[in-house]
Amino acid sequence: MRVVCPSCLSVNNIPIKESYTKANCGKCKNSLLNTTPLELTQNTFDEVIVNSDLPVIVDFWAPWCGPCKMMGPNFEKSAKNFPLKVLFTKVNTESEQTLGARFAIRSIPTLIVFKNAKEIHRVSGALDESSLNKLVSQFLN
Repeated sequence: MRVVCPSCLSVNNIPIKESYTKANCGKCKNSLLNTTPLELTQNTFDEVIVNSDLPVIVDFWAPWCGPCKMMGPNFEKSAKNFPLKVLFTKVNTESEQTLGARFAIRSIPTLIVFKNAKEIHRVSGALDESSLNKLVSQFLN
């Protein structure tokens, strides 16, 4: 399967396994098991969405948004439960207004799930860690 490196954004082909103890990027050698949500910009968004065989969860947020600040730590905790199963990403709608407009983001936080480069699910409003885990689990291969 194709996996985008969270460090250098290179596309890596790795074998599909139930779980991974080690997986490193062929280009930068950093771990592909890094679960820190990836910050996407207009320049990187399409490349990541198109080149990931994993479902991609995008958190559209803004630094001034109270519910976004509450959900941020839950989003990071939930990401730790799905290494090389789901790619967690974030888009700051304050600095990436074009992406917010492109996806008609009317309220934040809004989560959009992409699979095979297509939007397949959307939910608005802050979620706790348990709700995030349930949401993400629906879209595992």
